[in-house]
Amino acid sequence: QVQLVESGGGLVQAGDSLRLSCAASGRPASTYALGWFRQAPGKEREFVAAIRWGGGTTYYADSVKGRFTISRDNAKNTVYLQMNGLKPEDTAVYYCAAAPTITSLYHRSSEYDFWGQGTQVTVSS
Repeated sequence: QVQLVESGGGLVQAGDSLRLSCAASGRPASTYALGWFRQAPGKEREFVAAIRWGGGTTYYADSVKGRFTISRDNAKNTVYLQMNGLKPEDTAVYYCAAAPTITSLYHRSSEYDFWGQGTQVTVSS
C-alpha cells in the first residue's frame, strides 16, 4: 500500500515556474512507477510524466517535453515535477500516482493503483 500526498500547486502567470512534490508514505519498491497526471475542467485525465522509482528512464507527454522535468528523491520518498515555461493550457488539477511496475502502458491512468488527492495549478495569461 502506498499513500501519496501532492503539494506545490498555485496560481502563476504564463512563463513562470512551479515545482510540485509528491510525498509517498511507505517505501515504494524499486520496480514501482511514479507518474504525474492532470485533469482540466471538462477534459479527461491525461498523462504528464513518469519515472521508475528505482531510477533510470523518464517518460513525458509531448505537450510538456522540454518544459517539465520529473525526478525523485529516494531518501525523502518524494517525486517532483519541475514545471518551467508554464502556459495557460497547463491549468489543471495535477495528480501523483503509483503503479507496481512500469510497462509500455505507462501513459494510461488505469495502470496506476494508488493516487493522491491532487493539487491545483492555475496559469494566467
